[in-house]
Amino acid sequence: MKISIISGSHRKASQSEKVARFIQQTLEGQKICDETWLFKLAENPLPLWDESIWEDNPDWKQKLDPISSELASSDGFVVISPEWHGQVPSGLKNFFLMWGKGELAHKPALIVTVSSGDGGAYPVAELRMSSYKNNRICYIPEQIIVRNVETVLNEDPQQNNPQADGYFRERIVYALNILKEYAQALVQVRASGATDLRKFKNGM
Repeated sequence: MKISIISGSHRKASQSEKVARFIQQTLEGQKICDETWLFKLAENPLPLWDESIWEDNPDWKQKLDPISSELASSDGFVVISPEWHGQVPSGLKNFFLMWGKGELAHKPALIVTVSSGDGGAYPVAELRMSSYKNNRICYIPEQIIVRNVETVLNEDPQQNNPQADGYFRERIVYALNILKEYAQALVQVRASGATDLRKFKNGM
């Protein structure tokens, strides 16, 4: 089983990337899956979507084909979003426009949002409301909102709030194990043939 992690912050050395690396280490260290892949928008900015993506534009193919292969071979996803001005970053919303060939379709995803304060709920609502329609990613009911992120999940224990840090570490393991079970279950759904995208390519 392969779980891919999407770090949705454009910023280099972001708190979202810190959380992404912790989740990757947890997936591997707890043996929740066999393989992980981490994609960081900070180092892999994608051009804004345009209609030439539908025309087998060679520039698009060069940029997207390697990413598409990694996503297509994944069984589930962790989508990490900071809260910027109460929103999901534009680059992450743009990311979801790219995948219309079933790379994400009918595969489970865990939403993880990041806030430097007590926020983080708005990106959860935004992702659940508007990021899944045509790519058909399936968000599981669990979610993680990492509040006061600078004080948790740091490698140096002295930088962590002990009570909050312990809670988030435990809650993340719990949510990742649920994601694993959804990933195993949805293999059967995709294999059934009922999810064929050729007739109805776009969601309603």
